[in-house]
Amino acid sequence: MKENSYFCGTGRRKTCVAQARISKGTGKIVLKKGDKEVSFKDAINDIAEPFKILSLENKFDTTIILNGGGISSRIDAIKLAIARALIKVDEEFETTLKKEGLLTRDSREKERKKPGLKRARRAPQWQKR
Repeated sequence: MKENSYFCGTGRRKTCVAQARISKGTGKIVLKKGDKEVSFKDAINDIAEPFKILSLENKFDTTIILNGGGISSRIDAIKLAIARALIKVDEEFETTLKKEGLLTRDSREKERKKPGLKRARRAPQWQKR
């Protein structure tokens, strides 16, 4: 691995897209949404799960660029992005990450609203009189 090189991975969940760039470092994780830095203090343990499984907690610096989504979908997208980037570092990590279920994209999306209904499946309340 070159000194100033990094590895990229992309993760998606619902409407969120996360791009992870990992490079050798001290274990710092930076989250960016647009130009602003975002903090996930409560979820930092969930985000670092791929590193913990591979025992690489303090070996890589991570920069994550986020687009869209809510809190839970962002966390899932970030985990997938980091796992995909780690595979580019070393292909032997793939079997371990696959067993833990970190390489599976959750393809569930929001169902579209249908005409005549209030939401995707919610019908207007029926009234007898």
